[in-house]
Amino acid sequence: MLAYITPLTGGMLIGISAFCLFFFLGRIADGGGIVWGAVSAQPDNAWRWLFVVGLVIGPLLYHILLDIPYPQASTLPWWYAAIGGLLIGFGLQLGAGFTSSHGVLRIVWLSVRYLAAAVIFLSTGIATLYVVRYLMPGL
Repeated sequence: MLAYITPLTGGMLIGISAFCLFFFLGRIADGGGIVWGAVSAQPDNAWRWLFVVGLVIGPLLYHILLDIPYPQASTLPWWYAAIGGLLIGFGLQLGAGFTSSHGVLRIVWLSVRYLAAAVIFLSTGIATLYVVRYLMPGL
C-alpha cells in the first residue's frame, strides 16, 4: 500500500513546496535555475543553498526514517553519467529550464510557449525511452 501512496504524497509535497516558494519568496521552483544560482554565487543565494541541501537530505531521510532500501547502484560505466549530465545541461540551457518548471509550474499561467515546451520535452523523452529500450536493448 505504501508503494501507491508515496508517489501521490511526493507529488503533493512538490506542489506545496512550489507554492510556498512562490508565495513567500516570489520565486519559481526551477531546480536547475536554483542550483545554478547557488553555485554561481548570486547575491541572494542562502535560500538557494537551503533548497540544494534539502534535495540531498530529503531522500536520505526518506530511506532512513521509513527503512526503505536504497536503489542499487548502476553497473554502467561512469562516463555514461558524465555524458548524460552534459546532455541534461545542454538541454537545460537550450530549453530555458527543466521539464518540471515548464510542465508543472508554468503551464498554470496558460502560456502556449511553456505548454509547447512541455509537450516537446515529454515527447522526446518517450521517444528516447523507446529507442533505448526496444531498438538498442544491449545498452
